[in-house]
Amino acid sequence: MKKFKIIFSLFILAALCTAQSIPESGSEYCSQKRMKTSLQSLSKKSSAAPPTHSFDVLHYSLELDLYKNFLSPYPHSFSGIETITFRIGSPFSQLSLHAVNSSIVVESVGGAGKSFSHADDILRVFIDTGYKFGDTATVVINYRHLNVEDYAFYASGGFVFTDCEPEGARYWFPCWDMPYDKATTEIQAKVPSSVLLGSNGRLAETTQSGDTLWYHWISRDPMATYLVSLAAKVNYNLDIVYWKKLSNPNDSIPIYFYWNAGESIANLNHIKDIILPMTTYFSELFGEHPFEKNGFASLNNLFAWGGMENQTLTSICPNCWNEGLIAHEFGHQWFGDMITCATWADVWLNEGFATYLEALWDGYTGGYSRYKADILQDANNYLANNPGRPIYNPSWSNDTPPTNILFNTAMTYNKGACVLHMLRYTLGDSLFFHALKSYTADTVNFKYKAATTNDFVDKISEAAGQNMQWFFDQWIFSPNHPLYQYSFSIQRNNNFAWSASFNIKQTQTNTVFFTMPVEVKILFTDGTDSLIRFMNNQNNQTVTLQLTKEPKNFIFDPNNNIVLKKATLLAAEEHLSSTPRQFQLEQNYPNPFNGSTHVRYSIPENSFVSLDVYDMLGRKVKEVISQFHSAGTYTAGIDASSLTSGTYYYTLTAGKFSTTKKFVLVK
Repeated sequence: MKKFKIIFSLFILAALCTAQSIPESGSEYCSQKRMKTSLQSLSKKSSAAPPTHSFDVLHYSLELDLYKNFLSPYPHSFSGIETITFRIGSPFSQLSLHAVNSSIVVESVGGAGKSFSHADDILRVFIDTGYKFGDTATVVINYRHLNVEDYAFYASGGFVFTDCEPEGARYWFPCWDMPYDKATTEIQAKVPSSVLLGSNGRLAETTQSGDTLWYHWISRDPMATYLVSLAAKVNYNLDIVYWKKLSNPNDSIPIYFYWNAGESIANLNHIKDIILPMTTYFSELFGEHPFEKNGFASLNNLFAWGGMENQTLTSICPNCWNEGLIAHEFGHQWFGDMITCATWADVWLNEGFATYLEALWDGYTGGYSRYKADILQDANNYLANNPGRPIYNPSWSNDTPPTNILFNTAMTYNKGACVLHMLRYTLGDSLFFHALKSYTADTVNFKYKAATTNDFVDKISEAAGQNMQWFFDQWIFSPNHPLYQYSFSIQRNNNFAWSASFNIKQTQTNTVFFTMPVEVKILFTDGTDSLIRFMNNQNNQTVTLQLTKEPKNFIFDPNNNIVLKKATLLAAEEHLSSTPRQFQLEQNYPNPFNGSTHVRYSIPENSFVSLDVYDMLGRKVKEVISQFHSAGTYTAGIDASSLTSGTYYYTLTAGKFSTTKKFVLVK
């Protein structure tokens, strides 16, 4: 999801859309307008308490007369007949549905419905008595949509479309408008014969009579109400490509492309070319494409930014055939549509995943470095814009926040994707992708159903064969990120053995301690290196190593896999096993060098130490050390990047001792 409600004039929107620079990131593209909008969230609450949900909607059937919406002056009003089939979960006498009074007028009810009341945006249909637990019933609702702009049903200039996330469906048809109650849909729409109309599922039939055309779309698979959509236009253009199923190459899935005259044909053709390998790639990772059809519909300037992953028919802004945007929205067909967030508290299961799949696609086409660049971009955006709250807020399960909070880019998109990257790092590639595929392939609990965050955590733990609650407790249920400080020390035991200690601690005070596997790269003086990995499960933790060759440096998290962090190196120290007996300054290494070098020195007694660099004329050009030292052996780094190439001298003074050596800087 990532489209945005519009409060500007059409003229201003057209100017914005024309002038916009398309972001590199599809997730940023999708979220930015929603973040900037000043329109109040569609999820505003009425004074009435939410109705009790004691039923399960199985099917919505809509018969809509949209004919006049395509004719000047392009009204927003239409009439509809809705048939709702539902299963009774407990004995009850009324079917309570969301239906916004300012947009919808209910004329009558039928079927099992005997009467109704409609107030405070709740339609209560009073049902025949005699139904019991598990019974199925059907009500018929005759209603009108008023000629109002409600930012859910759009009609202008021969264009009609809907845009529902998070809670906009209730503005154009009565429904239980919460994401966990998924149902199949059937939409019949009357339009002028010059109109192409797309919707969810498959096109069962079109029937023409004179200048009138009836479209009949049927969705085989259940969906959340916010994913129900229409996209229709006079003289729309339509192209279709076909993806051959992995399970049966003789069968194929149509992918529709609705587009407007004047759009970039080159960009459109590029998307048509990549959508087939993209479908194959995501199918191999997360199970075969889950729906009987798919597609994209380019809308008009009232849908000014980004895209919306309506099930099997994604909406995108005009001329927005952008690869990152398409990858993000198409990834939603698995994460968001096939498996839907059960509540808006769980929205990261939609947006964090789609953002992550966008990075996976970039990695597939551009290599791991491209994937990692996407993840680091997400991490940097989070670190720069962190709102300081957890990804998961339990209160949102019942009280949907404004869209600029719910769809916060840094939190819902960027941090969500980074958490998945760090889960991959923690589990390893094989186990990570196995766990995700176990999640998407679970037909009993998840496939074509809805998931809470806790459901997801339990499934990942089961598939990974280990309890992963600790991981999600810190990254999803707790705010912020770790602040690391680390240091190391090196001790020479003899000419052939060294001891090294690496210490790590976390200094954040605004969140929990973050348990994570930590990698450290050891660099040796012979030019080789070694990688160690340990579980950082306590604060101020020290790892001690016995080495058979001389280390010179330690690099914390060398591959930057704990992407949500800040880290600081404290002073490194090197010393002998006992107090040295003599004052000593060793030759720097490497020498000659380019940029920086290291020197080792021994101080036989506690003293004030200075280490300075001089040029050939005896002028001091750099002060390296000026501080008190206890007796011991140390290593100091000399950064000579600001100096020009040439020969220099470095002088060590410790109390009554002093000595000088020469080095060569070559750039």
